[in-house]
Amino acid sequence: MAELRAPRGTADVLPDESDLWLRVEETVRRVCRSAGYGEIRTPIFEHTELFERGVGAVTDIVEKEMYTFQDKAGRSITLRPEGTAPCMRAYLEHNLKGWPQPVKMYYIGPMFRYERPQSGRFRQHTQFGVEAVGSPDPALDAEVVSILVGVYRNLGLAGFVIHLNTIGCPRCRPRYKEALVQALAGRVEELCPDCRRRLERNPLRVLDCKNEVCREISRDVPTVFEFLCDECRDHFEGVTTYLRALELEYEVDPRIVRGLDYYTKTVFEVVHAELGAQDVLGGGGRYDGLAEDLGGDHTPGVGFAAGIERAVMVLKTARAASAGVGASAAAAPGPGVSVFVATMGAPARLEGFRLVQALRERGVSADLDHMDRSLKAQMKHANRVGAAKVVILGEEELRAGAATVKDMSTSEQSQVTLDRLEDVVSGGGHTEK
Repeated sequence: MAELRAPRGTADVLPDESDLWLRVEETVRRVCRSAGYGEIRTPIFEHTELFERGVGAVTDIVEKEMYTFQDKAGRSITLRPEGTAPCMRAYLEHNLKGWPQPVKMYYIGPMFRYERPQSGRFRQHTQFGVEAVGSPDPALDAEVVSILVGVYRNLGLAGFVIHLNTIGCPRCRPRYKEALVQALAGRVEELCPDCRRRLERNPLRVLDCKNEVCREISRDVPTVFEFLCDECRDHFEGVTTYLRALELEYEVDPRIVRGLDYYTKTVFEVVHAELGAQDVLGGGGRYDGLAEDLGGDHTPGVGFAAGIERAVMVLKTARAASAGVGASAAAAPGPGVSVFVATMGAPARLEGFRLVQALRERGVSADLDHMDRSLKAQMKHANRVGAAKVVILGEEELRAGAATVKDMSTSEQSQVTLDRLEDVVSGGGHTEK
């Protein structure tokens, strides 16, 4: 029988890495809540029409990447490939325009795209994102950029760069598309197959191609700034003004278009060189026409989405660098514990088991041996799981009515009576030399 493995493009998050995931998720929640964003949780699957109408029928996501199936009633259902369209669907379905505007939401959850797996790109990946719906204010564009940057700063990441652009609106963008087609008309056959198709259906996507030949061919095409209407130009200037007010440095990058049809005006990405070819940590933009595409009234919105896997990749690199070469081999798997109780003999083990449970009820992480190890092996194990203190209990300790408590950072040992052990070990009392 063949060995069972996780499906291609998916990955297990093991206990020695899940602490980084929790750190990212907790940071996202803290930063978002501080800006007045509340968490929204939408279904993992939606009606396929939502993404065909919202994301765009000619996008790579809808044409190539969605996991779509029929349910038992014959309805076309799609596993969620992105988070913005579901959030806008929820806004419209639950009539959130009756709430104080703008409605500020954040989410954390899995997305599904049938892509070619590579470093930083998975078929099931986890995103966090924010959506601010109901206002065209350029200050909101700057706010969502600042939230994404705030998450990375609070995680201790450095070395990332904000890339900023505008792609205009339905009034001025058609002229730019025409200019792109004309500029590339003489070199269509040199473009990759995807870009030849994009040139006919969505010319802006040619600028986003990672093929070096296509990038060189499109290097000298006109930029969108030559075609912006006054409203889009004023909006972009407003966004940059607010970003400068926050002292957020950015680079204007006319090649950023993002891959979803709902974007209008502002688009941005936060990139990090350590991620290699897939260097985008997160990105987003404004989507003022999405609500109408879904059958609602005109409702402006702006937001971003970012991959947790990519943030964890950078955090792991930083952790390895700070720990030094070879440190990872000795690192504790999982979150570790604060207190490890080493026991010798059945009566001591029973007392140790009771002590561990009592410490846990006090909010102190604690554990004891479950592998019938010797005392020496238990002490080595305590060191591996990162225990700050070790409580040593044996027959002699039980007869004396006291346990030995060892501080693993200083190697100092103290005797503590059993009736005071819980208080001392949990930080509520003093040790006895």
